[in-house]
Amino acid sequence: MTLKNGEDITRRHFLKISAATTACLSVAPFFNCSGPGVRAPVKRNLGKIDFEVTTLGLGGQASIQWTPTDVDPVKIIVKAFELGVNYFDTSNLYGPSQLNFGKAFRELNLVPGQPGYNEKKRRSIFLTSKTHLRWAKEGVSREGVSNWTQGPEGSGVIDDLKRTLSQIFGDGEGYYPSGAYIDMILTHNLNTMQEIDALYEGLEDPDPQADQIGALVALRGYRDGTNYTGLNPEEENLVRHIGFSGHHSPPVMMEMIQRDSDNILDAMLVAMNANDRLNFNMQHNAIPIASAKNMGIIAMKVFADGAMYTKEANWSRDPKHVVRTIGSPSLPSRPLVEYALTTPGIHTAIIGIGQINEDPQHCQLDQNLSAAQILPEELTPSDRENVEKMAGLVKSGETNYFQLPARPLSPPRKPAVDQEMRDDQRLVNLTWHTAYAAGEPVQYYEVWRDSQKIARVKHFPQTTHVPFAFEDMLSDRSTHTYKLTAVDRSGNSASTEDIILPATG
Repeated sequence: MTLKNGEDITRRHFLKISAATTACLSVAPFFNCSGPGVRAPVKRNLGKIDFEVTTLGLGGQASIQWTPTDVDPVKIIVKAFELGVNYFDTSNLYGPSQLNFGKAFRELNLVPGQPGYNEKKRRSIFLTSKTHLRWAKEGVSREGVSNWTQGPEGSGVIDDLKRTLSQIFGDGEGYYPSGAYIDMILTHNLNTMQEIDALYEGLEDPDPQADQIGALVALRGYRDGTNYTGLNPEEENLVRHIGFSGHHSPPVMMEMIQRDSDNILDAMLVAMNANDRLNFNMQHNAIPIASAKNMGIIAMKVFADGAMYTKEANWSRDPKHVVRTIGSPSLPSRPLVEYALTTPGIHTAIIGIGQINEDPQHCQLDQNLSAAQILPEELTPSDRENVEKMAGLVKSGETNYFQLPARPLSPPRKPAVDQEMRDDQRLVNLTWHTAYAAGEPVQYYEVWRDSQKIARVKHFPQTTHVPFAFEDMLSDRSTHTYKLTAVDRSGNSASTEDIILPATG
């Protein structure tokens, strides 16, 4: 295989950039290559959540959702648990996925009230589900807000939460046993600013009489055991953590975090693979902000929903879209897993499984878990660049159908200027909001006055709506022209239009 720049990429090169040695590639992922015996999979702290997650999480799609006739989805879940995987992902939108987890959890004695229930074992795993409902009560129609469920018509977000508990721990018809809970629920697949408006509606002043309130205030009640909304009369604690997910728009995900002044959000599930930088990327925009707030960050779409391999670059819908191979001759799966897990800020990666096999070399679960045994900085920048080059050759780099197209570095956003007189000095205050990064991270901002650069301000992840600011002191009262410029790591720059400071009397 040859890259566009002429560099030859051989199987030896694939193994060189891998975290494991050649010998370790052909054995079970939990085998200790430094000596006899087994060891537990690598774990990382899930941000501010007091839990260490395995670097591989089991995704609730692939054969757990769209099950081929010759696959038993329960065996996939059970095998993942037996291999030491402790992060499990599912959703109210994943068809039978939650029911399949329920069957597996009964085999594993993870269901409260069932014979043999093991509470310590239940606490050893982290179970996340998702909801696509934006409202606490029956959804209202609003432009830009997608609000849907596979539950009954007219459901609100708490109906989805209880549906998850019933399908995994109860009878699937609404009942769930005492002691049942999920570790986290995510408001799933955010795409628009209007959806964020809906989610946060009523959060600061929850009114039980309001016709509509957003999902976050209701979920907070079921996390904290409160009934400020009137929707939790028994003051149940059914979920431990709240987060959100998105595939599409870094600005939407950034806004979701920045608006969270009450620190309700503990985690973010985000699309991340080696073609991320070919699009409006997550790794230099949304992820640094989540990381700065110490949120748990979970990667998804590591293989671009299979588009890196046999599937077309569009949403999966049935079993024929499930990828059941392990990599390809031109692009092994291991570098893609390693790339996601060495992206700064990522704690774990959820990957759907098409098939398992008793032979580790032919088992997707074994091979993905093996690839996930990597430290956060184990790939060098050069290694990561090589993986990007390999992945960029697949479908001409157009695999990430779920992301916004690439765009250039943006100027600093929402620039503004005001002034005041203080002790016969003219104090000028310039403010702006973060620039959107392109292929490289933003490094700093330049402040220009009357075509002269007067200052450099270091960029940092903007975790709130508090803007960047710079103060300039002038001794005159005449008109001046300012400009703000964003500069990224490669030296690319983007400037605002002229910002006019009017003369004072």
